[in-house]
Formats: sequence, structure tokens, C-alpha cells
Amino acid sequence: MLFEQDIVIIYVEDKPLTFARIEEIGPDFKPEWFQVKLLILQLPVKIVTWILNDIYLSGGDFTMDGKKIRLEKIVAPKELKPDKNKTDDKKEQKKSKGAEIISFENLKKNGG
Repeated sequence: MLFEQDIVIIYVEDKPLTFARIEEIGPDFKPEWFQVKLLILQLPVKIVTWILNDIYLSGGDFTMDGKKIRLEKIVAPKELKPDKNKTDDKKEQKKSKGAEIISFENLKKNGG
């Protein structure tokens, strides 16, 4: 089930078309249907409102203008923690090649 603030991919005819963020989900006058306000994340950015039921908010296919549409929630990948030994090895390799590692954090602190 999708909820407000979820980021989704909009598929059209089983091909990913664009990303959107669900801004608001409110009741429609038809029972068991919802007015779903989507912020379409493409240029130009725009807001659309689609009337969907919970099946469609759970990834079910529906049609618009005769085209098959589906919403799929984006789940951020888990951040991989680097293996300390591998990280140290890479630092040593870079040092031995004369490369310098520049920290973005230090740049911010030094105003640079």
C-alpha cells in the first residue's frame, strides 16, 4: 500500500515513465476510492490528481486513456558499509600513487 510522501515509479505499458511523490491521499465521493495528489518529478514539475482505489495503491494495474498504468514504490537501497581492510588498502594504494583524498566535510569547515 502506498502512503503520503512515498516516492513511486509510474509505469506506462510496463515501461518506467517517470517518478512521482505522493503529496496527499484523500477520500473521493465514491466509496472506497481516493483522490491521490502526485508531484510528477520531471521537467517541468507538475501536480496531478488521480482517483484510485486501494488495489491500485497496492501496485495493481489500471488504465488511463486505454494505456496500462501501474505505480511502484521506490525503496532506497541499504547503504553498504565498506570493509575496513579494503578501505585501508584503497587509501594506501592512492597514497602510493601520489593521489590526495579531499574530504567534503573539511572543505565545508574551512569555507572552501
